Amino acid sequence: MKKVFYWTLAIVITLAAVIYQRKTGPTYDKKLSVNVNNTRYEVKLVRSIEIGSNTEVKLSIDDKTIAARLFYKQFMSDDPYQSVDFEYKEKPVDSYLMNKVFKITQDKGWFAPVPEQPAAGKIQYYFEVTDSNGTKLYMDKTPVVIRFKGAVPSVVLAPHIFFMFFAMLLGNLAGIMAIFRHQRYKFYTTITLITLLIGGMILGPIVQLHAFGEAWAGVPFAWDLTDNKTLVAFIFWILAVAMNRKKERPVFTIVASIVMLIIYSIPHSMYGSQLDPETGEIIQGWIQLLII
Repeated sequence: MKKVFYWTLAIVITLAAVIYQRKTGPTYDKKLSVNVNNTRYEVKLVRSIEIGSNTEVKLSIDDKTIAARLFYKQFMSDDPYQSVDFEYKEKPVDSYLMNKVFKITQDKGWFAPVPEQPAAGKIQYYFEVTDSNGTKLYMDKTPVVIRFKGAVPSVVLAPHIFFMFFAMLLGNLAGIMAIFRHQRYKFYTTITLITLLIGGMILGPIVQLHAFGEAWAGVPFAWDLTDNKTLVAFIFWILAVAMNRKKERPVFTIVASIVMLIIYSIPHSMYGSQLDPETGEIIQGWIQLLII
């Protein structure tokens, strides 16, 4: 029964952290409520676009009587905003099951194109909507930022996500077991280190290379926060394994588990790789903060 309790608690903590990340991460669609002709719509504003895919901003507003305009420019540039009108479209979308088309749906809404950027390039934008009540600006004070990335093969991305998620789950489990002095905490400490090695230190750089052209953008080469926080977690789990190798020292596993939980709570891709529009070089994380 104790094992069931430990696993249940670890799963709950892990899922809570994952949900928090998805709600706060800077590359997930930003949700916004807009009022158009006295009807409220929930729109999702794109913040991550894959190079070579559909480079459009969509407003999920099913009202053909309005007009809308998008204002955009390169992020971190002094360029003036350019503008483009949204166009209402009804586009067929194929859904697939086992590589066979089984359903065709309609993707309806207002679409506006933005210029494609190189890997790690960013566009910031806001928009206006004109309806029977007049014109209203949205996100003009805090523009939405889109980051462009290269395509990552699913054979790399899927196991990376799996091992990172599994590492967090096992890390939480090891920490909980260490708190209650369960004899298996040392085993799960070692397994956590192995899964983090595979997911974060091996597959992580491969994903980064495909997405942004750099395998490692953390210390000592740069300050990409995603890479650095993975490195910090990895170091703490190495320490936990080493300190528990000949003698039981559960406090090191507990600390490593807490550090990992804190690190995983930092939104994914926050202060990540970014292209400097003036130099054409990729800059990262905290360097960006110093510039701003």
